[in-house]
Amino acid sequence: MGKFICSLFVCLLFILIPKQAYAITDPLSSPNNIFGIHILNEGELKDAANLVNSGGGDWGYVTLVIQKGERDQSRWQRAFNEARRLHLIPIVRIASSQQNSGWEKPSVDEIDGWVSFLNSLNWVSKNRYVVVANEPNHAKEWGGEINPGEYAKYLRLFSEKLKANSPDFFVLPAGFDFSAKNTKDTMEATTFLKEAVSSEKDFFNYIDGWTSHSYPNPGFAGSESASGRGTIRSYEWELEYLKTLGLGKELPVFITETGWAHDGDGGLDGGVETNKVGSKLTYAFTNPWKNPKVVAVTPFVLNYQTPPFDVFSWKKPEGTFYDFYQEVQKLPKTRGQPERIASASITATFRPLIIRAGSEFYVALFVSNFGQTILNEETILTLNEVSEDFETIQLIYAPQIEPFHSALMIFKLKARETSGLMNLTFLLNEGDKSISNLRSFTIFSLGI
Repeated sequence: MGKFICSLFVCLLFILIPKQAYAITDPLSSPNNIFGIHILNEGELKDAANLVNSGGGDWGYVTLVIQKGERDQSRWQRAFNEARRLHLIPIVRIASSQQNSGWEKPSVDEIDGWVSFLNSLNWVSKNRYVVVANEPNHAKEWGGEINPGEYAKYLRLFSEKLKANSPDFFVLPAGFDFSAKNTKDTMEATTFLKEAVSSEKDFFNYIDGWTSHSYPNPGFAGSESASGRGTIRSYEWELEYLKTLGLGKELPVFITETGWAHDGDGGLDGGVETNKVGSKLTYAFTNPWKNPKVVAVTPFVLNYQTPPFDVFSWKKPEGTFYDFYQEVQKLPKTRGQPERIASASITATFRPLIIRAGSEFYVALFVSNFGQTILNEETILTLNEVSEDFETIQLIYAPQIEPFHSALMIFKLKARETSGLMNLTFLLNEGDKSISNLRSFTIFSLGI
């Protein structure tokens, strides 16, 4: 019963404390780890972290897909919490439902449900990365149709409603297949985008970055040193093309799909020998993808064991990884420092009412975490005493406090050699930034 009451108390505080207004930040304005991986489910987060946060790196990226039938807030909050513990920044691609050999057409009537779900989550970073749909220049991705104007409208409405709920949503368009030709089932991405921008004149105002599927074509087996459209440097060509359509701002790039189709050590039909994939990825990460415009590269896919995508899998059928997983793991990486919201509340204090002047005493603070960081994980909170009557001597107890949780922090203080009624006001700092409310109380100091 005690735990239930405590949890209820924290939840009520979270609801009652007014939400702060934020806006997206430039992910390249602080140290950034571009390494990432595309996963199919949240059970693969640990393997993803072992890959992208190795080699001295931290806060890599993970692209994951959420289908409309999977919008379970509890499930995905657990996944985000695990990503937070593992220092993974999620890039969420929203998807409809599979039908026959493709995907049903997304409906504008479902956008409100999506926005409500996405806004209900406590995200890992301040920027909430959302990719709206996937390769709509393929009919199979849009209910058997190709309709640039319809996609442009869907993207605009989705972006407007996300931003209306929180300016922290970082909206990314669908990645396009720039190697597709004009056929009954596909449309050249250039034609698709030209029609989309013609349909929605302010198309570029609704996106905050660019999503690229920079695969090494032809046949997902192209040279790592090739450049231009349809290569692992396709994103460069794509940005130049967007300028011809009226793009007048810089768009940070998210390569959410890329990778070579390998032969699975001789057991699959991919066009590249598996033992050569590692050197190709090493070259890609240290050359064409090491571009100041690139935020994240999340190759497709960590684990996929059935055709047609088993040729992209980094994991073998028996559960171990191909050698190129270890080769990428060994590459030196950056310790990312993504902006995250730190917010705490001192909701109660436990302290003596009377002390002896000049004596040491203990104060316990009941601290609730309403932010995105895990308090006392990377930076131990410090106590800022807004008073000259006391000084902090020692931090006695500072447990890690995850979002939506509370815990006691205990400090040892020392009183000055003065007597009488003394006022003491506390607030908590994370580094040089104050992150909590002010909490005041009085103590009577005896001069004996």
